[in-house]
Amino acid sequence: MSSPVSVVSGGSRGLGLAIVEALLARGDRVATFSRSGSAALDALAAAHSDRLHAVRLDAADLEAIRMFVADVAASFGRIDHCVANAAIAHEGVLATMRDDEIESMIAVNVTGSIVLVRECVRQMLMGDSAGRTVTLISSVVADRGSPGLSVYAATKAALEGFGISLARELGPRGIRVNTVAPGFLETELSATLSAENRDRIARRTALGRLGTADDVAGTVAFLASSAASFLTGQAVGVDGGS
Repeated sequence: MSSPVSVVSGGSRGLGLAIVEALLARGDRVATFSRSGSAALDALAAAHSDRLHAVRLDAADLEAIRMFVADVAASFGRIDHCVANAAIAHEGVLATMRDDEIESMIAVNVTGSIVLVRECVRQMLMGDSAGRTVTLISSVVADRGSPGLSVYAATKAALEGFGISLARELGPRGIRVNTVAPGFLETELSATLSAENRDRIARRTALGRLGTADDVAGTVAFLASSAASFLTGQAVGVDGGS
């Protein structure tokens, strides 16, 4: 049997890149997209030219997402796992947030993710769908909130609700759906935080540090494996006990 095919959105850096690396490391064929790409993803694609398909597209471009998924299915023959990771965040209090900032977060984080999942699920349902998985990347702020991230939190909470219902919808066909909610990670986004804020976050975390992308990527790989065969409809927090 040929190796599984995994689709990962937003795979050029941070958590998305770590997920792509983890799935490649276990032998998957991986297809990913991002808006701007990265040198790290280019190097990874060169090293795994037969197993990694990476393109540049905007996660808010629904027609481009549809074409991407169709191309992946045609090239690799099937889709086994879908990881909806692409997201953007505009930080700021709601009273001063612009309409375009609100709209862009909803377009990428919610609508783009749902359409990606829909297109992948359509491919999964064409054959024996047992063992296929969908993993949605949420955030700890969806459940616990954070000043200045109310709209971002709303988009991530929407994904968690989507995942719970979709798990019930697809369960009879053997497709499992789960959500992963990372805490604050050592990524480009957290690098913009002040030293005071970073220290505050670390202090309120049971493990006393910010997480890394690898801390979360392992959980995503686990959920997209037979080891998690009886796990669906769950929101799994990976936050160091925050």
